[in-house]
Amino acid sequence: PGWLLSPAGRPYLDCILHKNQRRAFGLLERPALPPALAVPTVTYKLFLAGKSGVGKTALVAWLGGTPVPPAHHETLGIEATTLFWPAKPRGSGRPVLFQLHLWD
Repeated sequence: PGWLLSPAGRPYLDCILHKNQRRAFGLLERPALPPALAVPTVTYKLFLAGKSGVGKTALVAWLGGTPVPPAHHETLGIEATTLFWPAKPRGSGRPVLFQLHLWD
């Protein structure tokens, strides 16, 4: 669970952070990893649906490291956010980079 903060995981975390905050990536962007840290990318598309005002947009903002909106504003249409999350699955000797497309 604490792999990202370990010496082995810290270089991967540094590639997705900017000024100690999670960097926002566009649909065609990805973190620049040095060749020695190249890992496979696993892509998931997550669609969040639910009643109005329950916190879907706030959850995506929190996961993405952006400020959570202080007041409720209805999301018109679909808002897509791309989030990269490095992880080292248990039982695997190699880390992976999860690319999460969050659709709110």
